Amino acid sequence: SAASVAGTRPVPPRCAGAAPARWRLRCPRRQSGRSILGARAMAKPLTDSEKRKQISVRGIAGLGDVGEVRKSFNRHLHFTLVKDRNVATPRDYYFALAHAVRDHLVGRWIRTQQHYYERDPKRIYYLSLEFYMGRTLQNTMVNLGLQNACDEAIYQLGLDLEELEEIEEDAGLGNGGLGRLAACFLDSMATLGLAAYGYGIRYEFGIFNQKIVNGWQVEEADDWLRYGNPWEKARPEYMLPVHFYGRVQHTPEGVQWTDTQVVLAMPYDTPVPGYKNNTVNTMRLWSAKAPNDFKLQDFNVGGYVEAVLDRNLAENISRVLYPNDNFFEGKELRLKQEYFVVAATLQDIIRRFKSSKFGCRDPVRTCFETFPDKVAIQLNDTHPALAIPELMRILVDVEKVDWDKAWEITKKTCAYTNHTVLPEALERWPVSMFENLLPRHLEIIYAINQKHLDVSLAFWVGRGAAAPTMPTHAAHVAALFPGDVDRLRRMSVIEEGDCKRINMAHLCVIGSHAVNGVARIHSEIVKQSVFKDFYELEPEKFQNKTNGITPRRWLLLCNPGLAETIVEKIGEGFMTDLSQLKKLLPLVNDDAFIRDVAKVKQENKLKFSAYLEKEYKVKINPSSMFDVHVKRIHEYKRQLLNCLHIITLYNRIKKEPAKAFVPRTVMIGGKAAPGYHMAKMIIKLVTSISDVVNHDPVVGDRLKVIFLENYRVSLAEKVIPAADLSQQISTAGTEASGTGNMKFMLNGALTIGTMDGANVEMAEEAGAENLFIFGLRVEEVEALDQKGYNAREYYERLPELRQAMDQISGGFFSPKEPDCFKDVVNMLLYHDRFKVFADYEAYMECQAQVDQLYRNPTEWTKKVIRNIACSGKFSSDRTITEYARDIWGVEPSDLQIPPPNLPRD
Repeated sequence: SAASVAGTRPVPPRCAGAAPARWRLRCPRRQSGRSILGARAMAKPLTDSEKRKQISVRGIAGLGDVGEVRKSFNRHLHFTLVKDRNVATPRDYYFALAHAVRDHLVGRWIRTQQHYYERDPKRIYYLSLEFYMGRTLQNTMVNLGLQNACDEAIYQLGLDLEELEEIEEDAGLGNGGLGRLAACFLDSMATLGLAAYGYGIRYEFGIFNQKIVNGWQVEEADDWLRYGNPWEKARPEYMLPVHFYGRVQHTPEGVQWTDTQVVLAMPYDTPVPGYKNNTVNTMRLWSAKAPNDFKLQDFNVGGYVEAVLDRNLAENISRVLYPNDNFFEGKELRLKQEYFVVAATLQDIIRRFKSSKFGCRDPVRTCFETFPDKVAIQLNDTHPALAIPELMRILVDVEKVDWDKAWEITKKTCAYTNHTVLPEALERWPVSMFENLLPRHLEIIYAINQKHLDVSLAFWVGRGAAAPTMPTHAAHVAALFPGDVDRLRRMSVIEEGDCKRINMAHLCVIGSHAVNGVARIHSEIVKQSVFKDFYELEPEKFQNKTNGITPRRWLLLCNPGLAETIVEKIGEGFMTDLSQLKKLLPLVNDDAFIRDVAKVKQENKLKFSAYLEKEYKVKINPSSMFDVHVKRIHEYKRQLLNCLHIITLYNRIKKEPAKAFVPRTVMIGGKAAPGYHMAKMIIKLVTSISDVVNHDPVVGDRLKVIFLENYRVSLAEKVIPAADLSQQISTAGTEASGTGNMKFMLNGALTIGTMDGANVEMAEEAGAENLFIFGLRVEEVEALDQKGYNAREYYERLPELRQAMDQISGGFFSPKEPDCFKDVVNMLLYHDRFKVFADYEAYMECQAQVDQLYRNPTEWTKKVIRNIACSGKFSSDRTITEYARDIWGVEPSDLQIPPPNLPRD
């Protein structure tokens, strides 16, 4: 019974009947009356038809499961948290539930690892400096089919499941798309039964919390571990040493790296459950620990305390996530982080490769010939690029493998994903920094580069260049092949100049057997420009793997109303095969289905409106178009183009106040890197426009502008299901893929966007007529570059653009500081790399089409249904299946490991 909770506090009366009105408004899943979405929407018993509808999308709330969850919750509240109901806080209740849910993972987790040990499959290692996981509780309940049982159990205890879910901190160990992609990939790899591991850093402080103060972004530390993390398990028994600095000795016995400073890498494991297949994989994050003798060799009288305090220097390696997205900042601490994760991970990979008995660390495999048959390492961008020279160092210096054989093994093992074409994002480390921090790796990189240039030279000789008359050493290249010297310079890992640098992207391409972009258009740009010379040398190495998103988090978890509506029409197979959404196409003109989809969207908008009113103290019109632009703040993502549209719309309303306008609520959200001045100015401009527009009585609720503070995974889960319009307006050729675009599409928003990144394939899948496509194409952007982009031409020719710019520059939006935005105006007029003005006219026309369609709700919803039905390609399950078959050489498995309560056979 509910009274059995540890302690004596009486259970609130609300659990005796229907949930109160306040709570029903906030929690629509209890309103629906359908048991898929809420275990106990009403107090009355379920009808037979409702029982038949009790499909297991959220897990059937069997009495045994409910009782078990309740019992486990009580036990953890009492024994783990040492609390009773008299003194327990809401956070205690969250932790009790988290531990109760985690209990359901443990048996499956152990079984999965036993299964891998016995089968000895090829293992996939996904190396990433970022894993933007968000919250874990609800995702775990969804993937284990426990959500209804937990919902009912918590309800019976007089508590509110959504309130408990809101207490969990986001695991914000990423900046944006790259880190969130890694998280989606882990979910898909577990769901597809792959023996996969995510390896990264357990940052003590994740991506900063963003506060808006007087319209400016202010950063606060994200102390996400302050209250503890119930999902991780420390594994001190697998702690490993990582070496830095020192010197290299070449001896008859081989090369030795000596006199190094040692930092210990402590692993913390987090379970990653697949969707209802009893597979639980592992994400292992490393935390830096100083060894006990750290600095104590320098110990003298009075120096002991200082030596202990200096342990912080070693442990700083895993202290904080660098908050840059698409920007390289060449700090030594960042290079330390990159080597730290790679060195610890490779030791772990090799230990696991050598071990033969479950739980045993005795090495049995000593021949590395089979290493690429048992190990695949995927490098998520260039951040873990040091895996290539580090694997070479281990094979050659430690395992005494011949160089050429070691290089063959390394190339067959590693594969590289490129995530950006922006030059400022490419990692180029100073040679002097390497020489000091990683002297042996610098030697190895020089050797790799030398051999690579020799091979490249031989290739171009074979293509018809004059034969060399002397040894083809790189130093002689200029004299031998004057025609090809520029090509070899472009292909070198070492960039010559005043400050010699190591180009990590070139190292990745050379040291991998596969290189992929993350959308078709991006992969073509990679082949035709960024790595053109490498593509001509080894075209077979280059592939495309269009990004995807996990439908578990980005549909079932965040939009249960839409998931249920779809399940009622086509069943639940789409949750693991998203291409089945195509079955919705025949329903595009079905009046009842159109009504259902529109109703779900309106419920989501009402719920998000209530959230905005509570959190931002702003009242919005829920029947207005929700126009959403959420992503990192960056010039290439062109939040400024959106600002110009808002100002123009405002001016039109002011000019013709009696005219009927389609009401809009424009929501812009995202973080700016702390050192990125222009991005911070963009945020200030948005908040300044918001201040003017939202307080103008002439405008009323026809236009509202809201900056969504502290955009993060858990906020995305709220805003995306409520969006009507998704803004994906980067300059063509700059956004590698984007994944937010896919989340909006799957959740029933229409896209306004350029032909960039995955937008191209979204238009291909759904039909360009079902998206709002505008703006210059990649070829036109290139042609404009050749001709020379002149922003003033557009400024002089387009009166509405000129008016908007004059308002920004004249202080209309910053009356107390008229020249506040002079840097923004100057950039847009004189050095805008991303050509905002060139697309302004087309963007305004396209937005007019958006308004026109929004006036016809039925036709709008038909396009929404077509988009949802055609979003199946953008599942990360499809992406991972392609990686598995084309790059890693493994096959996904639908084999279900038996659950812990059944025999393993």
